This record gives sequence, structure tokens and C-alpha cells, in this order.
Amino acid sequence: MKKGVLLVNLGSPDSYNPKDVKKYLGEFLMDERVIDVPLWARTILVKGIILNTRPKASAAAYKKIWWKDGSPLIVISERLQEKIQKQVDIPVALAMRYGRMTIKKGLQELVDKGVDKVLIFPLYPQFAMATTETILVKAEEIRQLNFPSLKFESIPAFYNRPDYIEVLSNAIEDSLKDKEYEHLLFSYHGIPERHIRKSDITKSHCKIDKTCCETHSKTHDFCYRHQCYEVTRLVAKKLQLKPETFSTSFQSRLGFDPWLQPFTDLTIEGLAKQGIKKMAIVTPAFVSDCLETLEEIAMEGKEIFKEMGGEEFTTVACLNDNDDWATLLSQWINGWASKDRKEK
Repeated sequence: MKKGVLLVNLGSPDSYNPKDVKKYLGEFLMDERVIDVPLWARTILVKGIILNTRPKASAAAYKKIWWKDGSPLIVISERLQEKIQKQVDIPVALAMRYGRMTIKKGLQELVDKGVDKVLIFPLYPQFAMATTETILVKAEEIRQLNFPSLKFESIPAFYNRPDYIEVLSNAIEDSLKDKEYEHLLFSYHGIPERHIRKSDITKSHCKIDKTCCETHSKTHDFCYRHQCYEVTRLVAKKLQLKPETFSTSFQSRLGFDPWLQPFTDLTIEGLAKQGIKKMAIVTPAFVSDCLETLEEIAMEGKEIFKEMGGEEFTTVACLNDNDDWATLLSQWINGWASKDRKEK
């Protein structure tokens, strides 16, 4: 049996042209695990409202962060893939959940190389319906339709693995070693509260309060909120941060339903109003910088902070193609690749 790996990230429009952005947003927002409402309601919201109002603004945002080589997320992901491929002996393909670099193309690339067992590797530290779950479900749909003889395995959320926490902590420390800051904000991608409850395998544990995330439960294996707070706790412990010098928030929200709080923009504003003059911010829900980190956080967050009286706003880059990160992923992949041989 020949093994291979499919790294899967979010995706990107082909360009910052409004037409390309509209096409990309349509695919992304019509995913039932991103906007989890009945199809008729999702269609009205996305095709009737959002796609008629948002593409121009989103295109302008993409233009601000677009690199000469293309989408930052795509370029970074390709660099990471190349570094990993040099350190492993099995084929490593790259795909995106949305856009032209489809999961089907990635699987076909592996099949063409003789692969018949694939490790599906969502590039997200925490589990969430709109990230890990949608990737795994889509990959299985494609397998059944196009590659029924393929065998799949997937890597579970790695948010609390000691080696990951060490690499993440070291990267944060290196980024901030020459910087002065009074507060470090851990900002995670926001999701609707109902996604937390839907992912609760006990159907009773998640109350979305401080107690449930700190009380041990098997539902934590699928609880995005718990996993975010745990990353903050573990990194803060590793870096020996004092409790009053760091906090957790959630960025991005859509519609009127309750989303995870506290919100990042309001937290940044509040820190400045409290007299914090120098702050740093890290975004550990992503391993690759993207529109959300480069525009919403690095640009808009900085603007909010400065407007409220803040002076220095430092953004910590995602792990991206960090050498230690690429090496860690390679070690995990090599461990998986050799697993069957060790068991024989």
C-alpha cells in the first residue's frame, strides 16, 4: 500500500477582481457548514444579499494584501508544501477547500503517483464545523464519487500537542523579542455560538460559559471554543506570561445571531481606552496568513488601536512556512507513514 498526504487549507479567489471574489465568496458562503441554515434561507442571504453587496468591498480588501506572486495564503501554503516534501519520502499534495485548487485535483495528483492510502491533513489547529469538518466531509464525498478504492485517514486537531505548542510559542517569542508590549492578545476566528452546541457530542455539556470549557469533557475533542482557550493557556504557560498581560478574543462575525465573544475589534478598542499604549496580537486559529490576519487584524486592528490612543501595534505572523513548523509537520507525516510497518 502506497501512502500519500493531502494538505488542505481554506482557499482564495483567483485574483482581487470583484468577479473572481464574488465567485469565491459564493462557493465559500454557500457551504452548509459555514452558514448552517436551511438552503432556502442560505440562498436568499448569500445570493440575494451578500453577493450583491460585499464583493466590491472584499475585492478592495484583497487588493490591499495581494502579493506580486498572487494570494498570500496560496503562496505560503505552496512554500510549506515544498519544504515538507523535501523532508518526507511519500508524496505530499496541496489542495484548498474552496477555489481552483480543489480537493479532487489534489487527490488525483496523489492517485496518479500510485497512492492508495491518503492522510487528509486540514491545516487548522482547532476543530470547527466550518474548517476541519467541512474538509473531511467534502473529501469523503469526492472519494466516494471519484476514488472509491482510496483509503482515508485524517489527523485530529493538534491544538494541544506539546510539540506544536513549543513551535508556536517559540515563533511568538522570536517575533516579539525586540518589541516592547504591555499586552498580548490571542485573537481567534469567530464562529456562531450554535456551531459550538452542534459540535457537542454529549448534547448537554456546552453552555458557552467559563465553566464548561474548563471542566473536563470528551466533547472538548470537538469544541472550538475550549481548544482556542487551551492554546492561549498553554502558550501563556510556556512563555511565562503574567495573567494580566494577555487575553483571548474572537474576530469576524456575520449576521445577527450570537457569535463567540469577546470580539477582537472591541477588545482592541477597550485595551487602548484602558491606557495600553503598546500591544501585540497573534492569530493562532490560522497557520497561514490570509485576508483575515493581514487586513482585518494587521490593518484594521492597528487603525482602531491608534484611533483610540494606542501607540504601537505589533502583529505576530502566523507560522506560515517557518522552518521549525515545516519540520514538525514532516515529523508527524513520517510517523504516520511508518506506522503500519511498525505494527507488523
